[in-house]
Formats: sequence, C-alpha cells, structure tokens
Amino acid sequence: MRPCHMRQNRVAVVSVLIALSGFCAMPAVAQETVKIGVVIPMTGTSAAVGREIAAATKLYMAQHGDTVAGKKIELIIRDDASVPDNAKRLAQELIVNDHVSFLGAGLTPSAMSMAPLATQGKVPTVVMVSGTSVVTERSPYYVRTSFTLGQQSGIIADWAIKNGSKKAVSILSDWAPGAEAGKVFNQHFTNGGGQILDTLKVPLANPDFAPFLQRAADLHPDTLFVFVPAGQAGPFARQFAERGLDKSGIKLVGPGDIVDDDDLPGTGDTLMGVVTAGIYSAAHASALNKQYVDAYQKATGHRANFISVGGYDGMHVIYAALQKTGGKTDADAVVGAMKGMSWDSPRGPISIDPRTRDIVQNVYVSKVEKVNGAPWAVQFETFPNVKDPLKEAAAK
Repeated sequence: MRPCHMRQNRVAVVSVLIALSGFCAMPAVAQETVKIGVVIPMTGTSAAVGREIAAATKLYMAQHGDTVAGKKIELIIRDDASVPDNAKRLAQELIVNDHVSFLGAGLTPSAMSMAPLATQGKVPTVVMVSGTSVVTERSPYYVRTSFTLGQQSGIIADWAIKNGSKKAVSILSDWAPGAEAGKVFNQHFTNGGGQILDTLKVPLANPDFAPFLQRAADLHPDTLFVFVPAGQAGPFARQFAERGLDKSGIKLVGPGDIVDDDDLPGTGDTLMGVVTAGIYSAAHASALNKQYVDAYQKATGHRANFISVGGYDGMHVIYAALQKTGGKTDADAVVGAMKGMSWDSPRGPISIDPRTRDIVQNVYVSKVEKVNGAPWAVQFETFPNVKDPLKEAAAK
C-alpha cells in the first residue's frame, strides 16, 4: 500500500474514532441536566390546582436558580386534565422519552395511577397536592410535601367539641380525600362526646351544594363540617349564604381547603367567622411568608394559597436532596436524603417523617376576618409538628 493511501486510511480511522467517542460522550453530557416532570391538571375541573403548582415551582426556580450541585435543572409540566389514565400515560412518557430524574404528582387519583411507574422505574416522586394518607404507601419512592386531610380534620373536630359543639352534620365531596376528611372528623367528634347526625356526599364534578345544605339545615345541627376541594370553596360559600345559613347560628368548620386563599377574595362576607384547621394561610405572620406572598402576587397577580406551598416546598426538597447527594440522582440515595429533612417554609417549620415519608408540619386554627377590607384566614392557634394521624394510629 502506498504511503499516501496509508495516511488516508489512518485519517479515516481516527475520524471514525473521534465521531464514536463524541457519540459515546453524549449520554454523559445529557446526564448533566436533571429533569423534573410534574403531572398536574392545567385544564379541566381542577385547573386551578395545576395553575398554583406550576406557578410555585417556577417561582422557586426563579428565586433559587436552575443549577444545583453542578447540574442544570429542567422543569417539564404536563397536563393530565384531572384524568388518572392521562397521568399514568404522561408519567410513562416522561420516564421513557424524557428520561426525567424526578416526578411531581398532583391530585390523589393521578398520584395513585402513577405510583407503579415510579416504583418500577425507580423515580423519586414528590407528592405536591394529594392529601390522602395512603398515597405515600403506594410507592417507596413517594415523598409528600402537601398535607394529609387527617392532619387537619381531627384538630378541627377537637376544637369544635372544646368550643361547645354537640351535634354535627358532615358535607363531603365524594372521593377519597373527602371520605378521609370525614372519617377522621367523625372519629374525633364522637370520641369527644359529640353526635354525627348525618354524613352527606356531594358529587365531585359540577357540584350543586343547595340540596345538601338544605338537608343539613333540616337536621338542626349546631355544627356543619365541610370538605370541598380547592376551587369549590367559592361556589359553596355563595350557596351557603343563599340559603341563609351564614346567619342561622350553625357553626361552619372544616379543613383549610374551604377558606382557600385563591377563593377568599371573592367570597365577600359569606365566610366571615368561619373557623378552620389548615396548614397555611397567606396571612401567616412570618417574614419568610411575607416575602413569599409578595413574590407570588407579583408573579401571578393573585394570593398564594395552601396548594402553592406544596409545589414550592416540593422543589425545595428536590434541590436539597441533590445538594446532599452531590448531584447524584440514584433513587434510593435521593429518597434517603429526603427522609428526615427539615427546613423553614413560608407555612412554618416542616420536615419529612423518615418512617412514612410524609410531611410533618404545624396545623393552624384560623378564623375568617376582614383585614384592610378583604377576607383573610387569620391564624390564632398553632398545633406544632403534626404527623398523619391515620399512619400514627396504624403504627400503634
């Protein structure tokens, strides 16, 4: 072979090797980006929930940057339209096609449908919305930054008994969170010596509360316990007032969902005096929360609410876990880093229970009052470091 041909062959071989080495290096470069896929309802009956989570996750990134432990962070938001089958399909696409390192889960039915995929794919998943106790038991890779309904419902039942309630009716949205809220309230209320006159279940989709409110009024309770999901508090308040129940002397109580900060500005005087037990109020008195509320208002044009802090703290737990692991995204290492983690949130001090992977947080008893001409849930009593009562009872 002539020298020139030999040189040409060597050049060709070297060129191929360089090309191959560049191709082989591509996955390593891609791994420098950590992708977070959040599956939430941006359309449909619970679009307001998705809007809050999307806004809060984006705000967290805007405030804390898009690089953690040398890794670029990419946030991918997918709309499941409140349909569990959509959530399952989208989660699979995010894992298989987008190669996400983390998932964010929204409403209970969707979070339940995504759990097997998170387990099989070993993808750490932050539950940012669901308040149903059992959700975190569906996958060892689930960690919750939202709340459980039991954390709030038991405390408001105890408060009602302590403040003279004896006969109650429960009005609950007919889905798993509603059933759980009612179960814990009824247990605490009856254990305290109260009587549950009836439990009324309202269809989740397109609810008409009027007939249920009338049925409740006909039973002559002194207390009405209500659970409706975020976004339905406004219609409930209007129908409550239309039937004159706001002036009937019936004590209206519930978890913080019924005085959602996203709905309160439009409720006028109809919820004045309503007492709830919740995890968050935009009126929470701390410097950190004031900064959060101001930044959220500037970014979105409306008040921060209890849904939003689940997304905001969800991003925090991911960022903090990556710092602990030095940017490694191994699922077991990440979840291990999240267990026992504690930090200061706009809602107050919170932590992740190392045994259950559930959030431990303060629950605040609040009363709706006028502040500068607008209704706010003003906190007046604090129950610190509340764990999920259903899991605690099961562990005994």
